[in-house]
Amino acid sequence: MTRRLAQVAKKVGVSEATVSRVLNGKPGVSQSTRQAVLSALDVLGYERPTQLRGERARLVGLVLPELQNPIFPAFAEVIGGALAQMGLTPVLCTQTKGGVSEADYVDLLLQQQVSGVVFAGGLYAQADAPHDHYRRLADRKIPVVLVNAAIEHLGFPCVSCDDAVAVGQAWRHLASLGHERIGLVLGPGDHMPSQRKLAAARALAPGLPDEHVARAMFSLEGGQAAATRLLERGVTGIICASDPLALGAVRAARRKGLAVPSEVSVVGYDDSAFMNCTEPPLSTVRQPIEAMGRAAVELLNTQIGGSSVTPEELLFEPELVVRGSTAQAPRK
Repeated sequence: MTRRLAQVAKKVGVSEATVSRVLNGKPGVSQSTRQAVLSALDVLGYERPTQLRGERARLVGLVLPELQNPIFPAFAEVIGGALAQMGLTPVLCTQTKGGVSEADYVDLLLQQQVSGVVFAGGLYAQADAPHDHYRRLADRKIPVVLVNAAIEHLGFPCVSCDDAVAVGQAWRHLASLGHERIGLVLGPGDHMPSQRKLAAARALAPGLPDEHVARAMFSLEGGQAAATRLLERGVTGIICASDPLALGAVRAARRKGLAVPSEVSVVGYDDSAFMNCTEPPLSTVRQPIEAMGRAAVELLNTQIGGSSVTPEELLFEPELVVRGSTAQAPRK
């Protein structure tokens, strides 16, 4: 019981005495704090006291494309924790290949009468993907917030890391190390964050050859295949659109007998978990996950409270983290 009190108190940011008052039905606790404590019980997997089981917290869908990329569990932790502090219970919806689709999850969430939905890395970022399920949410006036770049005309507020700034930081870092043949490993052609990254690279290097841009699915294997093509074309520096893609690029270099970073430098994107533990530790561009996640929840909660928010994009500044996967370009 003591451990449960401590965990719930830490999750909500209140004292153990306050948690105890809620669990025992005592007065003197605000309704918002009471709801936050009950939501924290749900999130942490504790059973509610018998007298409180009929009081279900407000539900919010948290829709993620996958959990293999560490950036998405990181977003889920921040967003889930912030929702619980506001008395909202996150419902995690993770897509799997051949499993439940994003549209199916939206239908399920509508059946559960959710108070709102947060999407991170969904089909809203792909121009050629189906988008009818977003219109269903808009027609029902369900509050929605998107995390990272979306196609135009959806009309939902969006919280994004600045892709142009991210590429600029990575490109200038490699250029300062003497790299002249820099390549990009990006997502599919209709992927909005990848389109922004490519536009930024072409603005920095107007002569960027098309053969120095490789597309891939967002996976380690996709990164390896794309980077192999770039290495065959003579690039010495590779900028990747995610950390798993970058780890695939490191593997591609090693499979070709090239040393990282003395012969090939690699930069990732996200600074997801354990990237400082790889060999070599990965230089990458960090997304401000904490700030972005909390901003997304604040935007959602404002809408749930009945206030309107401007359907515009909030851009957050990334940060270059230099580690061991980048070094001076090899001498010609």
